[in-house]
Amino acid sequence: MPDPLTVALSVDALGPRLTGIGRYCLELAERLPVRIGASNISYFRGDHWLDDPQALLQEGWRPVRRAVWRRQYENWQRRRKLQGTIVHSPNYFLPEWAERSVATIHDLSVFLFPETHPAERVRAFEQEFERTLARATKLITDTETVRQELITMFGVHPDRVLAVPLAASTAGLKPDPAPLQALGLRPDGYILCVSTFEPRKRIAELVRAYAALAPSVRARFPLVLAGASGWRNDSLMTEIEAAAKDGTVRLLGFVDESTLGALYAGAALFVYPSRYEGFGLPVLEAMAQGAPCLIGDTACLSEVAKGAARIVQPDDLNAFADGLLDALEDASWRRDAAAAGRAVADTYSWDKCISETIKVYRSAAR
Repeated sequence: MPDPLTVALSVDALGPRLTGIGRYCLELAERLPVRIGASNISYFRGDHWLDDPQALLQEGWRPVRRAVWRRQYENWQRRRKLQGTIVHSPNYFLPEWAERSVATIHDLSVFLFPETHPAERVRAFEQEFERTLARATKLITDTETVRQELITMFGVHPDRVLAVPLAASTAGLKPDPAPLQALGLRPDGYILCVSTFEPRKRIAELVRAYAALAPSVRARFPLVLAGASGWRNDSLMTEIEAAAKDGTVRLLGFVDESTLGALYAGAALFVYPSRYEGFGLPVLEAMAQGAPCLIGDTACLSEVAKGAARIVQPDDLNAFADGLLDALEDASWRRDAAAAGRAVADTYSWDKCISETIKVYRSAAR
């Protein structure tokens, strides 16, 4: 038997409103104790250590207040005991005290599309990212596309980085349709986009392409936008509000998991026009619920969808509008795409993700 692993997992991505990175972090936090033993894993957020990372999912969580000197002493004591422990950051940056360590790099959008990020985030990555690359024993990406980008752009040795795909937490679940009724939506009667509202996602392009459809089409298939508000989106929100005046565009904002599952399952078409992704978890979640998918012309999305989604060019307004209309009017394609998407989603699993992650830990421990 291999020697037991001990892992210190950063849970700074956890919070009441989970993003894709937060979902990944939660799956690690919940599944790793089962695989390596609850006594072999500890959790930290900044310089605070937690017994139960689930507490971070509650609104209003606050760390236990301690005198600075006491917290510093306790952290020093704990770190002394962590010798030989694998420190894993699922959210890019490793702490400076990490020795044997693993960092998950989800995407390189800050470097490829800096104009789509807040200036303070760009500065943080410029200051800290290469330090993490130098500090990490091993690196994980969500896709082979980002793995190759990391190798090419930053000179990372191929042996140091492994692609470990994510999975859909909605796989195998049959959502309750009640949330659709509460929202006044009909199954198979709307277009859905689930995304953070920020420039890289090309939501504005989707709204414009949708507005170019005939009023009769928009009346049959309202556009439903769900997701957390992001950044640099004032003009986008103004555009959405203008498009929503006739009632065919619905801005839901962040929705809970039961509502999200129902939205995926009831969509006539799921659209994800993002300019760049590290994985694109909403696409896989939509596929798992049988939603036919239309995706942007992005390498990572194509890698994840494995041919089960139609690809459009969102920067070409007419082509995007035509792609929406063609997908909505082709019921045969939508049936086939739903089946193909489910089959693709079934090839991913969180169990596989955890198994591959543990292999990376063992490699880092050697």
